[in-house]
Amino acid sequence: MGMLSLPGFLSCGKKKDFSLTNEKDAHSSDSDENSERGNWSKKGDYLLSMVGYAVGLGNVWRFPYLTYQNGGGAFLIPYTLMLALAGLPLFFMECSLGQFASLGPVSVWRILPLFQGVGITMVIISAFVTIYYNVIIAYALYYLFASFQKVLPWSDCFSWADEFCSKTQIVSDCNATLGGEIVHANFSVITSHNLTCINGTINYKPVQFPSEQYWNKVALQRSSGLDETGRIVWYLALCLLLSWVIVAAALFKGIKSSGKVVYFTALFPYVILLILLVRGATLEGALDGIEYYIGSQSNITKLMEAEVWKDAATQIFYSLSVAWGGLVALSSYNKFHNNCYSDAILVCVTNCVTSVFAGFAIFSILGHMAFVSKRPVSEVVDSGFDLAFVAYPEALSKLPVSPLWSFLFFFMLLLLGLDSQFASIETLTTTIQDISPRVMKKLRLPVTLGLCAVLFLLGLICVTQAGIYWVNLIDHFCAGWGILISAVLEIIGIVYIYGGNRFIEDIEMMIGKKSCLFWMWWRMCWFFITPVLLMAILVWSLITFSRPTYGSVLYPTWGTAVGWCMIIFCVIWIPIVAIVKILKAEGNLVQRIVSCCRPAANWGPYLECHRGERYSHIVDSKKKKEHEIPTVTAITY
Repeated sequence: MGMLSLPGFLSCGKKKDFSLTNEKDAHSSDSDENSERGNWSKKGDYLLSMVGYAVGLGNVWRFPYLTYQNGGGAFLIPYTLMLALAGLPLFFMECSLGQFASLGPVSVWRILPLFQGVGITMVIISAFVTIYYNVIIAYALYYLFASFQKVLPWSDCFSWADEFCSKTQIVSDCNATLGGEIVHANFSVITSHNLTCINGTINYKPVQFPSEQYWNKVALQRSSGLDETGRIVWYLALCLLLSWVIVAAALFKGIKSSGKVVYFTALFPYVILLILLVRGATLEGALDGIEYYIGSQSNITKLMEAEVWKDAATQIFYSLSVAWGGLVALSSYNKFHNNCYSDAILVCVTNCVTSVFAGFAIFSILGHMAFVSKRPVSEVVDSGFDLAFVAYPEALSKLPVSPLWSFLFFFMLLLLGLDSQFASIETLTTTIQDISPRVMKKLRLPVTLGLCAVLFLLGLICVTQAGIYWVNLIDHFCAGWGILISAVLEIIGIVYIYGGNRFIEDIEMMIGKKSCLFWMWWRMCWFFITPVLLMAILVWSLITFSRPTYGSVLYPTWGTAVGWCMIIFCVIWIPIVAIVKILKAEGNLVQRIVSCCRPAANWGPYLECHRGERYSHIVDSKKKKEHEIPTVTAITY
């Protein structure tokens, strides 16, 4: 006979499980530091997930457009400065915050209970964005399937086209010399009399490229406006369903499954971009596109315009995905002593280099498109959806073996969209896990499937004939001011109320003690530069507000009102939660506010072994209960 002692905890965060059921959460494994929440299997899983989250569709279609619109290569100067002054400081702050507490974007506000509504706002905005972002992925899927044809369906004016469809410009009328006199006549009359138009007098008919009409008439079946909802476009609905199935399949085990998928979804787009760049560089006119992008037409005087700096700051802010809650959620699965500082630098630089690199790939082919159509590059480039689903498909249709290049391009868009979507959904499931860990431990798969199903149903409005107007409306409002408001309150709350120096001490618990010189730059940004920049962008956006439009279509008044209601619904939780917290506190009004501005009693590192002397006062209620339960002290053989 012998005796064996059974201690409750073997090491930091790892607990021996002697239950008969031996139930295990797929989100965690035996090698995890944090056995309750789980950790990334490898650091590469985390880094690629972060890169995939930050590098999205905007890197391919928005950054190149802003670059040529704002002075070409000169735009890279304010872009780089805004990365250093606004993007990187916020990125580092959120990564550190999530890793330190190992909590999602709502629960992490134990750091400042009065501002917990900021976390709720982030999650709600992420939910809105996931609805329309997957619709864009559905567009990419539709074009991907449409590429499996010998002749691309948008390569010419087929049966779906109207009289305005043309691959070249059509002359309407002009002036010509007849019998010593200048006459003005239709082009058909001019040609019938073998006359020649006088240079500078030619008027062209308003025409549309086949790719533009295909996008509006076939892919979207676009209605006249938001007032005309029309029917659900069935093939877009099926593509939307497929995109949600892909997301759910990738996330059924949380970070353990998505961390493996991103090795493909985050890396393969770079392979495709490189292929497209090499192919584009070999085409006639490619140099014109590159020069228009960052070449001889760069306009350094543009730097004197405030709009250029605003565009640079806005692009950095949105492309890095700060203040969406996703960075906090993904970082919360890191091990406590992970070097979040180097991770933040690496991901931010990768994101920006990708944007510049994508610009070369896009504009080399657009330069060829301008060469073929005998038009300046400025006339074949548009922003947003038109660049991705009109201008670029039109250019691809003119290449030899065009279905191959079309497939590669839309497959790249699909992958860029998916890994950003993975992180957004993980933000929502992480929030649910922090609120109810037992539910997620037992029912992770049903909860994930249910969440995807609900978001799919909510997204059906975006695949009606008026769907593109809804996509544009949600993007215009929810992905705008709500994020800016959250970011401003986040940095003010952490730096000025919780304490910037106190937060730096928290970071040093993870990455080690650093010199005052090391923190000088971060203090300058966190305490002054970054909040001032964010406030300036927010105020500028409000002052220059105009009713949303899609192309030439102006939104109705009720549509703008719906947009404002969406943004109010997102941010209203900030004052509501603050009021509830104050009402629940004890003492007079001032005492209540002060107590809500102090960290909660359970704020600090998630695991007891990481708390040290600074957070030794924290008592984990769960572990307290475990110690109260009588335990077996010996086993008799």
